[in-house]
This record gives sequence, structure tokens and C-alpha cells, in this order.
Amino acid sequence: MNKLHFINSVLNIIFPNVCGICNCLCKEDLCKKCEIKLNKIAKIRVDKYKKFYFRKHLFIFKYEGIIRQKLLEYKFYEKTYIYKSFVNFILKNKKICDFLKNYDIIIPVPIHNKRKRERGYNQSEVIAKQIANSFENLICVTDVLYKKKYTKPQSLKTKEERKKNVIGVYEIKNKEKIINKKILVLDDIYTTGSTLNECCKALRQANIKFVDVITIAKD
Repeated sequence: MNKLHFINSVLNIIFPNVCGICNCLCKEDLCKKCEIKLNKIAKIRVDKYKKFYFRKHLFIFKYEGIIRQKLLEYKFYEKTYIYKSFVNFILKNKKICDFLKNYDIIIPVPIHNKRKRERGYNQSEVIAKQIANSFENLICVTDVLYKKKYTKPQSLKTKEERKKNVIGVYEIKNKEKIINKKILVLDDIYTTGSTLNECCKALRQANIKFVDVITIAKD
């Protein structure tokens, strides 16, 4: 047993894996009972758009009930382990995996550095990195899309205020990394689409093939 495996084994004893949905001990981060529950409430759908800067949006759940509760806990209450349950569900679903195989690069919606310091992590980035690790030809890129302006949380604003709140707050650097690539932008929740649209608008300043979006839930 190498050093890394030994450390992981010790950590698993001290901090055993739990199902992020019901919090019971679970080796795979999503127990069978909750996997069945999530399959029953999943609303996996791909919507197509003509007026946005992205072409397609795949969402997995409606933003309600247990999904809303778990996303709020993950995002605002430091229960970072919950992301593993969502990733586990995604990787076991053929429709979602087939969709993911159409892209070269997955980019999480960035948060401002100030908010990242406050929260300790970017909730979308954690999920995107874990997904990319499971696909041979999908790379997670986090140094191209940036949030240059600190804004108040979208959840505190009306739909019209949300649109204004994100205008011009995203920019891209290192354009050469995404030239001629098929891009997928990941976020946790889709409400008005304003945040994702602004991100995709910025990305399309580079010579990419196309950009689509994926979210865990849609409001």
C-alpha cells in the first residue's frame, strides 16, 4: 500500500463516506435507496435556445423539495460532501453521460475571489472537476472565465434585477485554451439563465465551435 492509499484509508476510517441525501454511511456517496428516489424525481431534459449565447441547456432536476434543500446545504452551509452524491448520480445516468461526451471542455461558472474566500470553495467548480476526471476527453478549465466584479447573490434579487446584476461582470483570459473547442458551462441552479448567458457571451469572444450549459437543477 503506497502512502496516498494509506492516507485515504485512514481518512475513510476517521471520516467515513456518507450518502449526501440521507446522511447514512455509504461507500459510494449515494445509497441505493436515495439513488432510486433521485431517479424517480429526475427531470432530465435538454432545452434548445435561439435568443441566448448558448444553444442547449441540460438540467437534471427541478429546483424543489429535497433537491432544493440539498443544494442550499451544499452551497451555503459548508456541506461540501453533498457534491459527491450529485456526481455519482450523473455518472450513472447514460443520457447525461452521452450528453457530456459531446464536449471538449467543461467550465464551471466562476465566483468572485472574495466570495470564494468567504465560502471556501466554488460549488460549481468542485462538481465540474469531479465530472471531468471521469471522462477521457473532457477537460475542466478554470483559468479562462473570470468574474471580475463582486456582486450581491442572485438569490436575493428579483428576475429583472438578476439580469442587470450580471451584465458585464465576466471576462475571459487565456483564449488560446478554448480556440476551436466545444464548450460546456456548468452551474448548480438555472433560474432566469442570466448568469449562464453572460458567461457564454464572454466565452464566445474566443473562436470556439459552440457553447452549451448544464445545471443540476432548474427553478
